[in-house]
Amino acid sequence: MRSHTATSETRGRDWLKSIPRPLHAWLVPAAIVVLWQAAGGFGWISASLLPTPLMIAKQFASLGASGELWEHFRISLLRALSGFLLGGLTGLALGLSTGLGKMAERTLDPSFQMLRTVPLLSLIPLFILWFGIGEFSKILMISLGAFFPIYVNTFLGIRSVDAKLYEVSRIFQYSKLQLLIRLIVPAALPNILLGIRLSLGVSWLVLVVAEMMGTSAGIGYMIQDARAYSQTDIVFVGIIIFAVVGKLSDSVVRRLESRLLGWRETYKG
Repeated sequence: MRSHTATSETRGRDWLKSIPRPLHAWLVPAAIVVLWQAAGGFGWISASLLPTPLMIAKQFASLGASGELWEHFRISLLRALSGFLLGGLTGLALGLSTGLGKMAERTLDPSFQMLRTVPLLSLIPLFILWFGIGEFSKILMISLGAFFPIYVNTFLGIRSVDAKLYEVSRIFQYSKLQLLIRLIVPAALPNILLGIRLSLGVSWLVLVVAEMMGTSAGIGYMIQDARAYSQTDIVFVGIIIFAVVGKLSDSVVRRLESRLLGWRETYKG
């Protein structure tokens, strides 16, 4: 009985080996697209509510050919990267400060932890009152969303460094700068990179909200404008762009993790 079960499991994995490994992640999305197109083609789903993938692809090509899509994408990408860099670098610096210094932890960390629990969307009215609806308020809102994941994970990474490593550093007589560069940062790097991945995701989420609260360009604005005119296919074009760019940015960080953390022995599944 056990042998029969093992044989069945082996056969279940064999068909996956016949497909190139880079295509494994596309199996489920491809199956969904095929079923989606079939449902729309047979008229089981209304095109006004859920346009078929072919209709969305045609709209994508039309917007791309006119140049409208790329202009919206360029503006959104610039906003997201500006906010991410501002919030990420600030979160990294303050995470290092509170992680390394007891005085900074006692004075700054309680305030940051309190602010972290405040829903970001509840701050939108204040941002509009204080900074208006211009580019600065949007970038500042994105940076606030990007700040906390990196800050929390940097702080956690530094405080999770094995105390035995500090004893080794005393043997080598490391200076404070050498201790930071050669010991603390490399040991905390897994948490820091995790914070960067989470921060990128939050940046894209906040970008959508920021572009819907008052703007005249960007993917979020394009989605909002299409919703007002019931152009569901354009809404899906914007959603797909956010999904693809979010996945690509996450993949870049994961590739960076595999290169910088190749020395770690972790469970592979």
